[in-house]
Amino acid sequence: MTAAEIGQQLHGRKSGAGWVARCPAHDDQDPSLSLRDANGKVLLYCHAGCEQNAVIEALKARGLWPEREPNLRPRIVAEYNYYDGSGDPLYQVVRTEPKGFFQRRRDGRGGWINKKGEQQVLYRLPEVLEAPIVFVVEGEKDVETLRAHGFVATTNAGGAQAPWLHEYSATLRGREVILIPDNDLPGRRRVLTIARALQGYAARIIVLELEDGKDVSEWFERGHSEVELVALVECQEATR
Repeated sequence: MTAAEIGQQLHGRKSGAGWVARCPAHDDQDPSLSLRDANGKVLLYCHAGCEQNAVIEALKARGLWPEREPNLRPRIVAEYNYYDGSGDPLYQVVRTEPKGFFQRRRDGRGGWINKKGEQQVLYRLPEVLEAPIVFVVEGEKDVETLRAHGFVATTNAGGAQAPWLHEYSATLRGREVILIPDNDLPGRRRVLTIARALQGYAARIIVLELEDGKDVSEWFERGHSEVELVALVECQEATR
């Protein structure tokens, strides 16, 4: 709230660059509370001698002083390891709560450097290299969902806005690639970009949009099964 909003609620009056009103912390018959705005904050002073904290608590009791939201420190809720083709670790994508993502890599001394991996690869690369059919989704969580249902899946770090590198297409050379976009505009644009980039690399490209849910994880959460997913893929193949 601003000084003007508080002053008006206290039936105060404008005074120069600020407001004067009756102080809610004591029985104030002669308006003694000064209020003014400064750098996005409200500064107040009771000329009758009330402590500032007492005035603030009185304002809070009337709903005239906003409670500060706690400054929550992000906490790590998931770690996704990226490996090279031999299975050696390269970097991690870390998910935090409140929701956020960042990359980090080992510093060689048992700690981490919060920087992007120098060699960017597809997620779950060793599995991808062994599979003739690979699902490509948006995000590591969706990859893990598909793996839990028996499929080989991958993604690239960085979400919908991350570039699809030439190396990713080369990795998927000769494979049947099933692209499942997130059910939003950025997700569909990402899949179209990947589909174009895979031309001349993938043996077959299928774009499979799942309407029931924002992504494949939510689709499974709503009761769909791996058998149904296979049927949808086969239906897409039959209509090509």
